Amino acid sequence: WQKRWMNSEYKADLGKFRLAAGKFYGDPVRDKGLQTSENSKFYAISSRFKPFSNKGKTLVIQYTVKHEQKIDCGGGYVKIFPSNLDQKNLSGDSHYYIMFGPDICGSETKKVHVILNYKNKPHPIKKQIRCKVDGYTHLYTLIIRPDQTYKVKIDNEMVASGNLEDDLDFLPPRKINDPTVRKPTDWDDRIQIDDPNDIKPEDWDEPEYIVDTSAEKPEDWDDAVHGEWRYPRVKNPLYRGEWKPRQIDNPNYRGVWPHPQIDNPDYSPDFSIYSYENISIIGLDIWQVRAGTIFDNFLITDDEVYAEDFGDETWGETKGPEKEMNIKQAEEEQERERLTEEKYFEQRFKKKLERKKESGKDRAVRNAIKKEEL
Repeated sequence: WQKRWMNSEYKADLGKFRLAAGKFYGDPVRDKGLQTSENSKFYAISSRFKPFSNKGKTLVIQYTVKHEQKIDCGGGYVKIFPSNLDQKNLSGDSHYYIMFGPDICGSETKKVHVILNYKNKPHPIKKQIRCKVDGYTHLYTLIIRPDQTYKVKIDNEMVASGNLEDDLDFLPPRKINDPTVRKPTDWDDRIQIDDPNDIKPEDWDEPEYIVDTSAEKPEDWDDAVHGEWRYPRVKNPLYRGEWKPRQIDNPNYRGVWPHPQIDNPDYSPDFSIYSYENISIIGLDIWQVRAGTIFDNFLITDDEVYAEDFGDETWGETKGPEKEMNIKQAEEEQERERLTEEKYFEQRFKKKLERKKESGKDRAVRNAIKKEEL
């Protein structure tokens, strides 16, 4: 694999990949993949293949990701590059065509990236696609068709689909608001209004802070050093904040005004959004706080059916045994912890008995001495 993959040299301290199947697996040989091995590192590695264009063809990008370390922050995505990429200087600034795959960071970011480059600008998908976070191997598939539709699959099941033009902001909108039309002045779109019958109570206005007259001047207070002593100010328990009248439903509410739409003069259709020339490199350009992710079963093809079958023959055949091995390891670990705990309490119990015996002997000796003294 070292011959097929080239490590970037753009930074001296990039993380290193190794070939591994992980701590648990479905098959010790078939499940070997590229594994990140160092915590809190950037990783950059790529593999080159014969250049091709997907013009007029379906493009399928597929691979497996296994976050067996239960990753808390780090990327698991791949990037597709043109043939002119300088692989030895691959970095986050390198121009790419497509970025696809899971990204996890904390409790908020657990998504699948779908980013396509159009006119030298990356355009992310507007849909939220949640990735898998359970620590097992998962199959990720992106399908881009010549009719400019796409599909995202996880574990050979569709999780998102749509039209590229609709779901990514490649082009200006087809329709815009008519700039010659203004909302009528008598159009009331306020859902709620102030209740005109609600009157502010007379005792409402209280200052937020009051002088604490119960405080006493410290004995060591020096006016020459600290200035003239004054009573401190404290929060007023009677302060109720700024008064606002309660809200009621607006009887004159007419809803949101429907701004008339017209065709956008700046819009021009582009039926080649989906296509790229000289597709030639797949790479991993990621950051990981906790290492251990395994990448495997990379596939780029124009055949959706073949990709699905390939996924079933690789990930599909080892996913069950992988889970079984992980469950078995967890059960064995629990049993070891139980035996360790039992042994610990058994030793404590023995020591307790020994201390009781010793304390009993000491009492007998002390009683004998007391009798002799008496």
